[in-house]
Amino acid sequence: MRIDIITVLPEMLSGFVNESILGRAQKKGLAEIHVHNLRDYTADKWRRVDDYPYGGAAGMLIQCQPLDACISALKAQRHYDEIIFTAPDGETFNQGMANELSLKENIIIICGHYKGIDYRIREHLVTREVSIGDYVLTGGELAAAVMADSIVRVIPGVIGDVESALSDSFQDNLLEPPVYTRPAEYHPIDNPDETWGIPEILLSGHEAKIKDWEMEQALERTKRLRPDLLETE
Repeated sequence: MRIDIITVLPEMLSGFVNESILGRAQKKGLAEIHVHNLRDYTADKWRRVDDYPYGGAAGMLIQCQPLDACISALKAQRHYDEIIFTAPDGETFNQGMANELSLKENIIIICGHYKGIDYRIREHLVTREVSIGDYVLTGGELAAAVMADSIVRVIPGVIGDVESALSDSFQDNLLEPPVYTRPAEYHPIDNPDETWGIPEILLSGHEAKIKDWEMEQALERTKRLRPDLLETE
């Protein structure tokens, strides 16, 4: 899949999208992530992309022209399944949406900045508005990074162990069960006489019983920490 990210601060994203899982996905040819500097598309000789909002409201707003020009240039090269605007008043991003978007071929993510973008872009060009939480960020770059990471990591082949991605929290509206690694007994530095062990079932080698324990733990943690995930419509 291909993700095109439009931003006024490309330097915030360029390093992130080329490292770790996102970087490996691109090296494998499983994903492409392109970051576009919105200032490259402005008609203003000073490379400005913002102006004061009508009506006397405080703050600055990204103008129609540079966004329209950038999106038009991208759409001239390929079809986009979604044009997403990162907005605090959008639908809440979750694992289900990440799974859904990972099946798309091409998507654009517009990073809001200042007081956002001219609403006409949202009305006429944006197909989906997405929020990563009920809070306001200085810009949409962090939201775009979160979305890109969550979307790309579930593409088959990106993570070496497919079971790892499938067992993540939220995949089945359940939180992940507790996980442990070696050693089986650990003595903490501040109290070396104390022993931190792990559940005996994990050392049993009995795969079916371990799976049952993991499901019990996932349900217990979800009921305790995120009971909303178990609510049915």
